[in-house]
Amino acid sequence: MPIYPVARVDELADGQMKQVQAGETELLLVRLDGQFYALGARCTHYGAPLATGALHGERIICPWHHACFHARTGEHLEPPGMDHLPRFPVRVEDDQVLVELPDTVEGRRAPTLARRDPQEARTCVVVGSGCAGAYAVEAARAQGFRGRVLWVAGGEFPPIDRPNLSKEYLAGEAPEEWMPLRDPSFYEAADIEVVQGRPAAALDAAAKTITLADGEVLRYDVAVVAPGARPRRLEVPGAELAGIFTLRTIEDSRAIRAAAREARRAVVVGASFIGMEVAQSLRHLGLEVTVVAPESVPFERTLGVEVGRVLQTLHEENGVAFRLGHTVQAFEGTDRVQQVVLNGGSRLAAELVVVGVGVQPATDFVQGVQKAPDGSIIVDAFLQAAEGLFVAGDAARFPDWRTGAPIRIEHWRLAAQHGRLAGANAAGAHRPYRGVPFFWTRQFGVSLQYLGYVDAWDEVVLDGDPSARKFLAFYLRGEQVWAVAGMGRGYEMARLHGLLLEEGLPVLESVRALLAGR
Repeated sequence: MPIYPVARVDELADGQMKQVQAGETELLLVRLDGQFYALGARCTHYGAPLATGALHGERIICPWHHACFHARTGEHLEPPGMDHLPRFPVRVEDDQVLVELPDTVEGRRAPTLARRDPQEARTCVVVGSGCAGAYAVEAARAQGFRGRVLWVAGGEFPPIDRPNLSKEYLAGEAPEEWMPLRDPSFYEAADIEVVQGRPAAALDAAAKTITLADGEVLRYDVAVVAPGARPRRLEVPGAELAGIFTLRTIEDSRAIRAAAREARRAVVVGASFIGMEVAQSLRHLGLEVTVVAPESVPFERTLGVEVGRVLQTLHEENGVAFRLGHTVQAFEGTDRVQQVVLNGGSRLAAELVVVGVGVQPATDFVQGVQKAPDGSIIVDAFLQAAEGLFVAGDAARFPDWRTGAPIRIEHWRLAAQHGRLAGANAAGAHRPYRGVPFFWTRQFGVSLQYLGYVDAWDEVVLDGDPSARKFLAFYLRGEQVWAVAGMGRGYEMARLHGLLLEEGLPVLESVRALLAGR
């Protein structure tokens, strides 16, 4: 195998990483405790250059979507993405760092998964075909579960990269082959039995049984429930008219895109992240788009007025109109929607309407567990709701490890985090959730990142210039930073991720010291 000199020893201090070249291959070189490690240079999610991210202890944090990898082994620690980084032998001769590469270099390593042992009588059942279910079945096998693994995937299989549904996929920029998280053959090779077209109709936590829609009863020793949520519909006159859509599945996205080909004017109801991303995609498809929402500024309740106004201005610059401070009272039309009636009686002409007004946890079929008023299932720090039963993603209300308060978060990445943890714990890992929630959105070529969680804050402290779309926004209760939003500050956001992992609720002075390099 060829050996390449890639750096001098004195080019990296301990705790540093840099991208280097070995022939035609990009590598990430890391130095920790005097030892050098050579890994694949690009994130296994979307290919971001990891050298532009952050190294926090032994954790590499991707600058784009905050996938995390172990700096010594390349192991994939946190989603998004699912595969490990390749790792290559390193040695030091004189003052040169040398890396040995195979003849063919792969950009990723698939995880090693256990196979079924016919002598193992236990059964693990995973319910839900979203990312939480996908990560759960994989984690159970990666943790060494050798019993039977049944995956009740319902109708949508294989699992998909759901954040793309409202962005590149809806806009026609992401081809079909980009969407699946894994090829179905991956699960077959891991002896994961997929049940399609027969969703779970009932789960009895006390009896440890799951009844499918066709009446078949599955008995489990351990189970992971990850059914996600269903979009809320507007209960107003005319809501049943053709041309009115919600967006949750890949079929929904295909249907909206097909309807957009026959439409000229669209109304998006709700200035949520989904709603605003849909507005961007419909503009890309050439439609006139108006966003209707009750807030005075988009994202006012989640990001605050200052940050919300940045995104509103971005949309207005790209031709999106807003009717803020308004609600929808009715839809009008003969067979298809033609008018959207707002409070006060004004009307908007539209041949296409997309409603994005929140979701409801899809947990009606689960019995024998404690539920919150919104239908979410209350779990402990290990995501366990009952003996042998774990819950992940939108359906779970879990304790915030920083405060102990029960929270529910509708972030795709957090659902993936939950799924991996729930699957591992179902297989015997017994690890508590101690992650940092992270969310991203990309609208009209501009990315916004969000770290942490807060449902109400005392003040928002800004660092940078929101009008230039390069800033950090700190959401404070007292002196503690509960969450951070950032635009154009990807490296600092990756570093702050490490700080929030370590301190939970750092004081603002700690954050400022980190950013100042102190």
